[in-house]
Amino acid sequence: MRLAPLYQQDREQAIQEGEQRGLETGIQQGEHLVVENLLKVRFGEIDNELQEIIKLLLALPPEEFTPLLLQLSREELINRFC
Repeated sequence: MRLAPLYQQDREQAIQEGEQRGLETGIQQGEHLVVENLLKVRFGEIDNELQEIIKLLLALPPEEFTPLLLQLSREELINRFC
């Protein structure tokens, strides 16, 4: 039995999994920045209350959290997620 092909296959799979994780992390960081920027533009600064809801907003798909960020007031956002 030759181990080299099995090693190469495992190595390629590990590389693909690492690339996928890196891509997912990049997407999550990008979404986080978008949410932070929208909150800053709408409300001036991100205080502790708004900071707390960012993770909760990001648990939703972008097509759900984007309209909320654009339509709800600061108080409505806080009340909805706290």
